Amino acid sequence: MKSSATTVDNYLKEVPENRLEALTILRDLCQKHLPDYEENMAYSMPSYKSTGDVEVAFASQKQHICVYFLIHEVMLNNKEKLQGFNHGKGCIRFGNPKKIDFSLIEHLLKETYSSNTEPC
Repeated sequence: MKSSATTVDNYLKEVPENRLEALTILRDLCQKHLPDYEENMAYSMPSYKSTGDVEVAFASQKQHICVYFLIHEVMLNNKEKLQGFNHGKGCIRFGNPKKIDFSLIEHLLKETYSSNTEPC
């Protein structure tokens, strides 16, 4: 979904109704586990950064919800946990909002928060 929203609240108002609950949960998890990160809209999606660079983001795409973890070390350290998921170097794609593994997302957010590595 291409968005021109300038705030996360406005972004969430634009998403399809069947994805709103999942995206709201993702936002809540980001706010909970990245407490001193700045929430903003970067690259037309909700994004979270601590030192100027985006470290976590999520988006409602045409075919899936995508969650981006831009500290590559976090993804590498969790290769076993990511098996069976549609993922790339820095993202996880969920085709069905009801099948998002929020416990996995929570784990990756905690690792992102404790990481000292720069985002890629």
